[in-house]
Amino acid sequence: MDGAAFDHRRFLSNLSHRPGVYRMLDEDGVILYVGKARDLRKRVGSYFSGKAKDAKTMALVAEIRDIEVTVTNTEAEALILEHNLIKRERPRYNVLLKDDKSYPWIHVTDHAYPRLAFHRGARSARGRYFGPYPSAGAVRRTLGELQKLFLLRNCTDTFFANRSRPCLQYQIRRCSGPCVGHIGEADYARDVQNAIAFLEGRNQAVIDSLVERMEAAAEALEFERAAQFRDQIARLKRVDAEQMVSRESATDVDAVGLARRGSIVCVAVLFVRHGRLLGSRSHYPKLAPDTPDDEVLSSFLGQYYLESAPPREILVEQAVEDADLLGEALTGRAGHRVEIRHRVRGDRARWLQMAATNARQGADLRAAGNAGVRRQLEALAEALELDDVPERLECFDISHTGGEATVASCVVFGPEGPMKSDYRRFNIRGTAAGDDYAAMREVLERRYKRVKRGEVPLPDLVLIDGGRGQRTQALEILADLDLEFLKVVAVAKGRARRPGSEQLWVEEEAYPRTLPSGSPALLLLQNIRDEAHRFAITGHRARRAKARRGSVLEDIPGLGPKRRRDLLRHFGGLKGVSAAGMDDLTKVPGISRVLAERIYTVLHAERETAGEAQTN
Repeated sequence: MDGAAFDHRRFLSNLSHRPGVYRMLDEDGVILYVGKARDLRKRVGSYFSGKAKDAKTMALVAEIRDIEVTVTNTEAEALILEHNLIKRERPRYNVLLKDDKSYPWIHVTDHAYPRLAFHRGARSARGRYFGPYPSAGAVRRTLGELQKLFLLRNCTDTFFANRSRPCLQYQIRRCSGPCVGHIGEADYARDVQNAIAFLEGRNQAVIDSLVERMEAAAEALEFERAAQFRDQIARLKRVDAEQMVSRESATDVDAVGLARRGSIVCVAVLFVRHGRLLGSRSHYPKLAPDTPDDEVLSSFLGQYYLESAPPREILVEQAVEDADLLGEALTGRAGHRVEIRHRVRGDRARWLQMAATNARQGADLRAAGNAGVRRQLEALAEALELDDVPERLECFDISHTGGEATVASCVVFGPEGPMKSDYRRFNIRGTAAGDDYAAMREVLERRYKRVKRGEVPLPDLVLIDGGRGQRTQALEILADLDLEFLKVVAVAKGRARRPGSEQLWVEEEAYPRTLPSGSPALLLLQNIRDEAHRFAITGHRARRAKARRGSVLEDIPGLGPKRRRDLLRHFGGLKGVSAAGMDDLTKVPGISRVLAERIYTVLHAERETAGEAQTN
């Protein structure tokens, strides 16, 4: 799926020289690569320099459609964050991606020999829960580390109760074998308590406990057991060294920063879980002009955390109205005390500063990209005499070659420009192949049935690449679906078929409207129309190439490109040609009886060969 090239010059002109982490995304918003930088602008800019690059870097750059950044205070913090993001996101150009953005937990079960398990959903089972974690990957990594450190079981209770010999987890030293009595209940309980202390951030207490057990084992001449404790202590110290925060602040914290650039407000949330910085996420709330910052923060915190699992502490840059009341509401919902704090020191002040820096960076980048689009939308609303500035535009186009491999596209634009994750293609089949009107009817019906079911947001403006006829088709379909209130505009190329001569068919006007060449509204219409055409033709070419790859029609003597095209157009594709009889084939202009027999023989021989291959 190809997309418009990434405008790296505009992006770099607004990018900070601070250290941080960058995430390169494709046109579907999937993370391709995560990297760190001492200087974000220089490092990201190096990908787009004219210097020679290896094949992997060239392939990566060709797929980039957007870049997100998280600004940090030091390069060391960027290194730790990069490591956490790569492990969590598994980008394709680092590691294979498997993304999960839900909020899972770690569950310590209520059992004589408790297990540590991944949990998502209602916390109704007995036992203790730790979290929430920002991703499933973070939970799995923590569980894996806990298994290595404390050798706790992860098997189900049924599996545990029916073991007669230890499983593979015991053999690879990931479990102490409580199912077959290789460890007593008291010793296992101490390991569970150490794991809980680790989850609570009390690493030094765990190390002290293991040191005592190691010394006791050595005094009892149990040197192999003492060596196991020694290895546990060494591994735990390595984990402890990776922590970027002091032990006094090893809790779950979200730091929330806010920045404004004109009408754009960016709220950045920095995630710290068990003392580790896991990354940031930027949000751009819609709000009325001149809304005070404290009101923005209060509204954001309420909406965001009442829909998700809040941590124990939420840090903000300034006092929030009704913070105590909101904290009480979140406490009742989360099942643990939630504090909203704004006067902080030490690590918390540093996290808050990082959140504010990321909010400013996000606002700068969004403002640079949105300024032009917002002006164009306002100009379009004025040109079409709309009551409000449209927030969501959908444009449709049809692409085919003589009726072959017809593909329709739907592209979506908003205040931020192209919304590529909402783009859709439709393969047109049956009687609609080669008929632009029928194809337009099919794609609109399929699209707006989903809109009516609430699966897709309602657009403010529907654009059709075509003239009055295509607009009429659209209005009929929308009327059948009780969506006739939607505004529909057809964008025709005009008599000269040159950019700038477009004609707009609006309402039931007898004549089309035209806009001044170079006007912001016309530039927006051209942009979205061209994007719909590009998206449709890319899909059409891919579908046509797939259909033509190895096509037997190309090997039939006397059947040149024009006659092949006529055949495919007449029967709607190769499948229709294969199903036709010789009399039907001769009805196509240019197909004689002799050529029809030849086509029929070749296609049916091909079908018989395929059938024999399947049988064998």
